Amino acid sequence: MNYEHCQEHPMWFEKSERSHGGPGSDKHPYWLQSCHPDKRLHSQMCESEEYRATYAVQGREPIYINPEDAKSKGIKDGDLVRVFNDRGQLLAGAVVTDSYAAGVVRIEEGAWYGPLNEKIGALDTYGDPNTLTQDIPSSELAQATSANTCLVDFEKFTGKVPPVTAFGGPIEVV
Repeated sequence: MNYEHCQEHPMWFEKSERSHGGPGSDKHPYWLQSCHPDKRLHSQMCESEEYRATYAVQGREPIYINPEDAKSKGIKDGDLVRVFNDRGQLLAGAVVTDSYAAGVVRIEEGAWYGPLNEKIGALDTYGDPNTLTQDIPSSELAQATSANTCLVDFEKFTGKVPPVTAFGGPIEVV
């Protein structure tokens, strides 16, 4: 096929972003995992207010943060957190847990996108991790997503909390 990433033997290819000293980690030091949720199938049931209330934090998608990282940022369980990188930003509700290593945060995929306004890069009010991930394929052959190659930073959210705009009808993003 003459693809650079599909030769006749296994090969290592450096990720475009990698935590712990890798590309991009000086600016955004935390590795964002956005794996499949155990509470829904992709985004199915995210629109159900009753079901969402069983796992959401302050009406937002949860972000799972290691206790050491949370303490270093002054974040406590239940706080709202702004997660960001050069591609976007979102609000999520903190779940402080030692289930993840320091330097790793998790926001499960499938959250509905709810931008604050119609501008690209606007704050996502609900917590869709796709606002932060790269839009590049894993290789020329696979064309799979590369969502787990994503670095972010986060901080405790301060200021007036915007309403969630993800549920209630479409808006046009220009």
